[in-house]
Amino acid sequence: MPHKDSAKKELRKNRRRHALNKAQTSTLRTQLKKVAQAAGAGDHDTAAAELPRAQKLIDKAAKTNRIHRNKAARLKSRLTKLVNKK
Repeated sequence: MPHKDSAKKELRKNRRRHALNKAQTSTLRTQLKKVAQAAGAGDHDTAAAELPRAQKLIDKAAKTNRIHRNKAARLKSRLTKLVNKK
């Protein structure tokens, strides 16, 4: 445990940030799975409807450095290909 007040505050901030980061990462992964499962099941209407939300979450994650921008581009490309495949 930290002893100084500033160190205690920094620990509180880190825990709060960690919780937010974890929640947003979990939301992103869940959305990616929704799109992939819908596309895999042949439900292209649902997959196409969920794709923009997934792309938005990917862009937000890349903007805040939760994922690398190249990974974001790769994920978006693969999801789009998956949804457009017939």
